[in-house]
Amino acid sequence: MDLTVTHVERIPVSVPFREVPARNMVRELPHWTLFEICKVRLTCGVTGFGETMQYYTWSTVSDEAAARAVGRNAAELMWDGTLGAGLQMALFDAVGRAMETPIWALLGRKHRDRAPVSWWDIDMPGEDWALECQEAIRQGYTAFKTKGRPWWDLDEQCRALCATLPPWFDVDIDFNDMLLDTSHAVRVLTQIEKYSHIKIFESPILQADVAGNRFLREKTRVAIAHHYGIPPVMTALQEDVCDGFVVVGEAGFVMRQGHVAQTANKPFFLQLVGTSITAAFSLHFGAVLTHARWPAVNCHQLYTHAMVTPAIGVFNGMATVPDGPGLGVELDEDAVERFRLPQMPAKPYPHPDLLLAIRFGSGATSYYTHTMQFWPDFIEGRLPVFQPGTRLERIMDGGSPEWRELQQRAQQAPVHCAGREL
Repeated sequence: MDLTVTHVERIPVSVPFREVPARNMVRELPHWTLFEICKVRLTCGVTGFGETMQYYTWSTVSDEAAARAVGRNAAELMWDGTLGAGLQMALFDAVGRAMETPIWALLGRKHRDRAPVSWWDIDMPGEDWALECQEAIRQGYTAFKTKGRPWWDLDEQCRALCATLPPWFDVDIDFNDMLLDTSHAVRVLTQIEKYSHIKIFESPILQADVAGNRFLREKTRVAIAHHYGIPPVMTALQEDVCDGFVVVGEAGFVMRQGHVAQTANKPFFLQLVGTSITAAFSLHFGAVLTHARWPAVNCHQLYTHAMVTPAIGVFNGMATVPDGPGLGVELDEDAVERFRLPQMPAKPYPHPDLLLAIRFGSGATSYYTHTMQFWPDFIEGRLPVFQPGTRLERIMDGGSPEWRELQQRAQQAPVHCAGREL
């Protein structure tokens, strides 16, 4: 069978968010709608497909990488992570289809037929968290991963959410280091661990703070997860700084990280992010990696369309690993055509005409126009960290000159006041 790559096609698409994610992603990640569908055709007549989340991935597909793949054996190329996310995925899919075997069989021995998966959302009001979790429960999920951010009253968010949840539903909170240090982290983590639904804290402080993370593990009942590699994995294991890992990256990295976690008896969750195309790819890794025991985070629930058929079905928090050739799902060509773009646009960030007010419990207000504008003010200690009563608000443009004037000022620099201007 001739597995020579004869053609690589790349199709830019914009896949829309559902309503609740859309109104919250706009502050920080409006560009998460942009993907590049990659198709690889082989001499034997088989075509494989994959996708790249263009502005959030471990590597995009370059013109050079696509040209380098043509004329080469797909089976020899598929472990080359330098080719980029969508192309590597498409090569695995093409080889699996040509050999009439699922991708998991190319990775190793199958360990599970059904793999755990999690619902995901960015930070948002507790009421929106509750709406999303009710939809997750309706679709068969038993776990939810989200973000802990100092521009919200986290205790109030968790109270509003957990009051709506059944006892078997789990919540994981990713802080992305925003608790800063143990003095803040112990206060906040011990406050919210009273909610029995909360099962994992991810990266509460800088992962490289070995002593601080070891100290935190002694102070909370909740498991702590770290992204694999910071601190170096042997240090992380020797010092026992976390209960488990977050595993990301190209196929070779994922397999190596998974095997180290297995040797150390550490659970982890796969974090391969995209539409259901990427989620299907992730399921194959979940099938063979024994310690992929925590629910995978793929974020495919954000979108109005799955982009594959059949859609990934979930019950009891688990999704069936596809057994068909390659990815085991088919590309939804109608959706691709519906969302096709003439070319990939530049990163659309920040979203225009946003005015955001961070209203602190003290009564003070700080005005900004996008998340990355105020992120460093929190992370560098220029604003209060997780102050009770804090809430983020988007101030809609009502056409007033006062709104326009304040929005233009906030574009230039943060606007801080003891009370509120709008």
